[in-house]
Amino acid sequence: MSVERSEPLPSIRDDGLPIPRRYWAIVAILLAICMSVLDSTIANIALPSIARSFHITQAASVWVINAYQLAILVALLPLSSLGEVVGYRRVSQTGLAVFTLASLGCAFAPSLAILSVARVVQGLGAAGIMSVNAALVRFTYPQRMLGRAIGINAFVIALSAAIGPTVAAAVLAVAQWRWLFAINVPIGIVAIAISLGALPASERVPRRLSYVSIALNGGAFVLLVGGLQTFAHEQTALIAIAQIAAGCVLAYALLRNELGSTAPLLPLDLLRIRLFRLSVLTSVCSFIAQMAALVALPFEIERLGRSPVQTGLLMTPWSVAVALAAPLAGRLADRHHPGILGGAGLLTLAAGLLLLATMSHPVTAWDFIWRMALCGAGFGLFQSPNNRAMLASAPLARSGAAGGMLGTARLLGQTIGAAGVAVLFRSYAQRGSQMALYIAAGFAVAAALVSLRRLNEQRPSAHAAPD
Repeated sequence: MSVERSEPLPSIRDDGLPIPRRYWAIVAILLAICMSVLDSTIANIALPSIARSFHITQAASVWVINAYQLAILVALLPLSSLGEVVGYRRVSQTGLAVFTLASLGCAFAPSLAILSVARVVQGLGAAGIMSVNAALVRFTYPQRMLGRAIGINAFVIALSAAIGPTVAAAVLAVAQWRWLFAINVPIGIVAIAISLGALPASERVPRRLSYVSIALNGGAFVLLVGGLQTFAHEQTALIAIAQIAAGCVLAYALLRNELGSTAPLLPLDLLRIRLFRLSVLTSVCSFIAQMAALVALPFEIERLGRSPVQTGLLMTPWSVAVALAAPLAGRLADRHHPGILGGAGLLTLAAGLLLLATMSHPVTAWDFIWRMALCGAGFGLFQSPNNRAMLASAPLARSGAAGGMLGTARLLGQTIGAAGVAVLFRSYAQRGSQMALYIAAGFAVAAALVSLRRLNEQRPSAHAAPD
């Protein structure tokens, strides 16, 4: 298989980009991922304003969130595969441009339908950014610093998620909700300008993408996620079961279509690597636990007597602790086994969730704060080493597929966790939030056990996997 090269590429000898280009590249990478994560959180705060602006129900306004998330989930794997064909830099830059233009469309949308379409396009742009984010980090930093680089990346993602509600509240205090999308435009232009001369080149593997696989991938995710949402919010489960069953049929067809491919859209070649496979499973279980807890906690905190404003403040220590722990965990990941770090972090998360679930009146603000911080610290300790293990266990030429699977595992876990809590709320109105925390703790323990199974595998160096 031949390889095209548009310019000298970083190699083991080059070991990442030279300074100062490396710093400019990471600024472009972090600006892009920060915007895509922020738009997942700031829109939540704007939903009431959007509903009033378009004279629609709050339930209808949720499509502003769903359209964005579903577009990302559907496009992650195809765009990560495309990055291996045309170059990760090109996919990221195109995604950033699409995201920026779609943000302008969101700002001027005259109706919910147009806004939802613009959010789909914005989600496709965000998928372009997210799908190759990890691969670009791998080519930008010296490989001995890969864990540290992933830790910085995780810090920015956690910080973006943490400050999203605050940024949204500040903007809405002085301007319309449309400005939440409009502010992306100047930031996006700056990020594009920096990326043009800074992002690293990567090897291009000339091959054809399977449009059948892309269609099956999209259909499977749409039906599976749609079925979970229907099951969570509708009184009858018949339609939900039909959607999930149809999604499973398409997923099976995708699997059959991908068998035998040397570089499949669904990275079966990487899933045959035991360390990669266990890391993906750890990620899915951990993000089910995280999202189930984050959805349930506001209701549980209010049940224990706190106001909505106090609830928002008491949720903050989780994100702050993740942001503080992630860079430290990234540094540790360059020297210690991900099985140990991931297992310790996830058991810490489970302990924090159990402590939150067993709280009863009377509780002080400090009782909430240290338990939330314990959960965040545990999750932060797990995330960077797990991401490094997934990326470093894949061949360098398959960095895009590894990064796409990393994002897909995260979004899939979050989707299942949120839908599961909605089902609990529908079935157990009074104690659903508390039950969700117990179940989240169970998933965290399961993720820890999977993580510890990786101890039999050699800790991968960034270049260990053969091409």
